[in-house]
Amino acid sequence: MVEQDFAVVEDTGLKARTTFQATRQAAAAVRNLGDSTKAELLNNLAERVLAQRDFILTENQKDLDRMDDSDPKKDRLLLNEKRIEGLAQSLRDVAQLPDPSGGVLLERTLEQGLKMQKIAVPMGVVGVIYESRPNVTLDVAALCLRSGNACILKGGKEASFSNACLVQIIHESLDKFKVPAAAVTLLPTDRKYTQEMLTATRYVDLIIPRGSEALIQYVRKNSLVSTIETGAGVCHTYVEKSADLEKAAAIVVNAKVSRPSVCNSLDTILVDRAVVKDFLPKIKDGLAAHDVEIFADEIAYQILQSVDYPFLQKAQPEDFGREFLDFKCSVKVVDGLTEALAHIQEYSSRHSEAIVSEDTEATETFLSEVDAAAVYANASTRFTDGAVFALGAEIGISTQKLHARGPFALEKLVTEKWVVRGDGQVRA
Repeated sequence: MVEQDFAVVEDTGLKARTTFQATRQAAAAVRNLGDSTKAELLNNLAERVLAQRDFILTENQKDLDRMDDSDPKKDRLLLNEKRIEGLAQSLRDVAQLPDPSGGVLLERTLEQGLKMQKIAVPMGVVGVIYESRPNVTLDVAALCLRSGNACILKGGKEASFSNACLVQIIHESLDKFKVPAAAVTLLPTDRKYTQEMLTATRYVDLIIPRGSEALIQYVRKNSLVSTIETGAGVCHTYVEKSADLEKAAAIVVNAKVSRPSVCNSLDTILVDRAVVKDFLPKIKDGLAAHDVEIFADEIAYQILQSVDYPFLQKAQPEDFGREFLDFKCSVKVVDGLTEALAHIQEYSSRHSEAIVSEDTEATETFLSEVDAAAVYANASTRFTDGAVFALGAEIGISTQKLHARGPFALEKLVTEKWVVRGDGQVRA
């Protein structure tokens, strides 16, 4: 195995900048790789991930052993045989996607005879700060390498063993293709390195935080480097009065329990007053089977209490607009579409929102009026994912509007360069 060559440094000043400079230099090597070479590199990496699954599982277990079983983030941290196979397949999927860099986006000849092109080019060095998710290590590396970028990874201490072993495997593939290991740099977990990266304007072109709302807001407020905000997911599902209630129950339960620790899981159920008495009993068994704690408004509380829902609390104002990331959700009864839209407008994080309805007009109004990165009609919000959207993988779900919105994937890891060719022209 190739020895990891990223420095675990004590000083967060000069040595950190030296690390960033090495990645900056490595970016040129990645940028100059041919399309087929980049694809071959990722396929090679996929093979290595599968071949070294025992190593990955052993290192991942070291991280799991340090986390309490009751912590909902433990599911994010977990790597098992199925997930490792999924990571390898994701690498292959990214390898098959077209390289977004190098394409001519616009071409014309100006009045002065200047021949002008607008060309898609790699960002350069992409920094990603993330928590708990070792899959992000491979996803980011794959997307950056495929688009001609280098990357600096700042993972959380809770996944330090997993991240280190995955980067070691990445470095083996880079070495095989004679790409500097610094093209994928993993920083020490010391939080001081976060601040160093946030101010490394000479070396880092873009920073993407992926994790808790606290992390995202810290990066947003303190970064001197341009930032793409992958926001927290406060996701609602509105059960409109015309909804097929069996369908609605299945959607709501799936959105809440299939993987509650991720950002596209359900946080608040909005139910039309006209159907609330019929609907809430239908989700009782599905949610109770997973010990889902419900924070219900007064009307919903009375109905759920009457059917003996076992994990029930009266909602407080702070339970709306709250990202639970756990087997918990809130329920609010609304008087129609207008009130549902108003509630979402006030509390949504603009990640993913859904309506369950058989009324075409109500559905189309919801899809048109809700301001979110992804809006759904009669489907679970759990589908908001780069791989599911056939984007290969994602760095995160962007909830902002500039440059990228929704799954931040391969096609968003490029910027533009204007190339102008002349023959002695000067401007009057």
